[in-house]
Amino acid sequence: MLNNYLPILMFILVGILVGVGPLLMGYFLGPHHPDKDKNAPYECGFEAFETARLKFDVRFYLVAILFIVFDLEIAFLFPWAVVLNDLGMTAFWVMTIFLGILVVGFIYEWKKGALEWE
Repeated sequence: MLNNYLPILMFILVGILVGVGPLLMGYFLGPHHPDKDKNAPYECGFEAFETARLKFDVRFYLVAILFIVFDLEIAFLFPWAVVLNDLGMTAFWVMTIFLGILVVGFIYEWKKGALEWE
């Protein structure tokens, strides 16, 4: 019975090897001689305006997460629109409810001021 799981185990091991192997090879085989210029922050060819260790405002992360959420939700519409004729009216109404919930969430975020940048 365990022979059935051998391909899955091999797939996981190869995936880990492909993901971690190059990182470890770069760490152990690469040169470790950084100089002052190489460690300096780079901002489009200009000297850095501030230190690179400043924390980002929480609003930046909030806007980024909102973008990802709404972008992914809209990405679900394309395959649904392609096969809409095959799915029927039930799928149409389910997607209408889905989009309604998405719009309610968007209005909620808008009213809470999550989309305003000061």
